Amino acid sequence: MYKLMKRIFTTFILAAASLFTMAAMAIAIQNAESLEKDSLIVHEWGTFTTLSGADGTQHRWNPLIGPSELPRFVYGRNNQRQGNCPKCNLTLARMETPVLYFYAGREMELSVKVNFPQGTITEWYPEALATNAGIDWGRLKVIPGAPENFPIENRKSHYYPARETDAAPVRVTSDKKSEDERFLFYRGIGDFSLPLTIRLSGNQVIVRNTTGHEIPQVILFENRAGQSGWTFANSLRDEVVLTRPTLGQPVESLNCRLEEMLIGQGLYKKEARAMIKTWQDSWFEEGVRVYYLVPRKVTDALLPITIRPYPQEITRVFVGRAEIITPEIEKEIQHAARQYIAGSYEEHNEALKTVKRYGRFAEPILREMMNRERSPAIWKLLLSGVSASD
Repeated sequence: MYKLMKRIFTTFILAAASLFTMAAMAIAIQNAESLEKDSLIVHEWGTFTTLSGADGTQHRWNPLIGPSELPRFVYGRNNQRQGNCPKCNLTLARMETPVLYFYAGREMELSVKVNFPQGTITEWYPEALATNAGIDWGRLKVIPGAPENFPIENRKSHYYPARETDAAPVRVTSDKKSEDERFLFYRGIGDFSLPLTIRLSGNQVIVRNTTGHEIPQVILFENRAGQSGWTFANSLRDEVVLTRPTLGQPVESLNCRLEEMLIGQGLYKKEARAMIKTWQDSWFEEGVRVYYLVPRKVTDALLPITIRPYPQEITRVFVGRAEIITPEIEKEIQHAARQYIAGSYEEHNEALKTVKRYGRFAEPILREMMNRERSPAIWKLLLSGVSASD
């Protein structure tokens, strides 16, 4: 009897131990998964820029003519540094400065890849494998609390404000070197249409949503001769008609509106401010443009992203920037071209100033004039006057 009881007791102890071990393993696995998910958050912001005429026709344009304002340590196509104008080709859309931020509770190793099926990646940092299909940083480390050993040059650039966040530094290591940065940065161009069509009718701007996905917010902005104005619409599902705004409104109030809009989509306050600071000069320059929040499903379709291990949260906030060539701008550029063709030396200089002021707006107008009139002088003005802009 004693031996039988001992055998039963031993069996019970072993079974209990086995059950305890299995339960402990299950709890450990669950906690590990929870820790991995809870300790990794990824946020991204960026912009898509298009250019259209008053009738709503989307123009092909040169998103960059001349050397880039980006720091020279940023990589370009074929692993070449900046200055070789990798984007001097006509395109429908420019994908500007997407940056990926990482927040982790501990040092982690990740793999990060972004596909771009309808475009080409043109610039990036740190070093990565960029192909016609997208960009792949391979394995990298997210290192919370690491020293901020980021590269810098002694010249102004729109690149640096994106660092003004609390994101963890990332480190990409190859056989030859390691590169640290606050984020993963990339840019590109593409032949695709974005989810809005915009046309002018007198003093009104007709904005139509073509996606079937709600666009949370639309802002119509105008700067004419240094005077700014703006108006907005919420929850665009189909079409809205906006009247060109009364000028004289302070840009600071629009900054606050943009910040609230970006935070409302999931960005942290410092990220929203970094995005606005990065693009403030060009967002508020002379011209008429519509800003809108690109639906997340549209962003994911244009830029499918793969991160392993999968984060607990991926927030992607892209702002569409639809530039409009107004009849006033078109007439002014055409007048400048006439001045350049037939005018004096002083009129040549004035024409150049006008074209330089409008930059990317002038380029498609001058190309159309050149194709129609076959004037070498217009081609010279095009080459001389349309300057690089970032």
